[in-house]
Amino acid sequence: MCTETQTRADFITEIMMGKKWMQAVAALIAIAVWSSAAALAQGTAAPKKPAAVQSQTDVAASFYQAMDTSTTGKGTVQKPKNAMGGMFELRHIHSNFIGYEFTYSFNPYDQYYTPDPGSCGYRCNNAPLTMTAGLNLFGFDWVFSKQYGAVRPFAVAGLGFAATVPNSTAYASNNSVRPAYIAGGGVDFAISDHFGVRAQVRDNLFKAPALSLYYSPTGAYTQVVQPMGGVFYRF
Repeated sequence: MCTETQTRADFITEIMMGKKWMQAVAALIAIAVWSSAAALAQGTAAPKKPAAVQSQTDVAASFYQAMDTSTTGKGTVQKPKNAMGGMFELRHIHSNFIGYEFTYSFNPYDQYYTPDPGSCGYRCNNAPLTMTAGLNLFGFDWVFSKQYGAVRPFAVAGLGFAATVPNSTAYASNNSVRPAYIAGGGVDFAISDHFGVRAQVRDNLFKAPALSLYYSPTGAYTQVVQPMGGVFYRF
């Protein structure tokens, strides 16, 4: 009982931390947009013809707070533990509607298993189980973007795969690899010709990993939402 109560308390704390992280990212996006609007207002006295969109390539590194959803199915309740993580991006922009990128992110992805009362069958007597694991997310995305002065808002959509690797334990099975659907958006704010700040939110959808030998996989889709902020270098 104490363990379950502590787990619920930790889960609520993680949700609150995730909300604060999303608010921080939203504030960063708002500041970038406001700064760009102010810069454009100062230049309205002598308007210039907008320059044509130039092909550009950048690399970026960001930190995020993963916000995971639990799943239920086949007699199992599976709850991932929210955790901090990091992401690397390699992006190429050809035009407003043509851009693409490769992303890789990693965060701890511990799983908490319990029987689902009423549908757990012979597993109803299984004790709650916590398994430590890591989540590797690989993404291949299409990028839509538009330049407004120093600000470039963007949206991404793509496919990838989620590879969950459990730590070595008697309760673990093989690694779990799932196809993933990716969507998100954010904004770039250029500080100079080469350096800038990037704020974004990404949503990754894939089937919950099958890691435990003692619990059936739920077979349901889970989400990993990643509000994040970081920096980029443009070549």
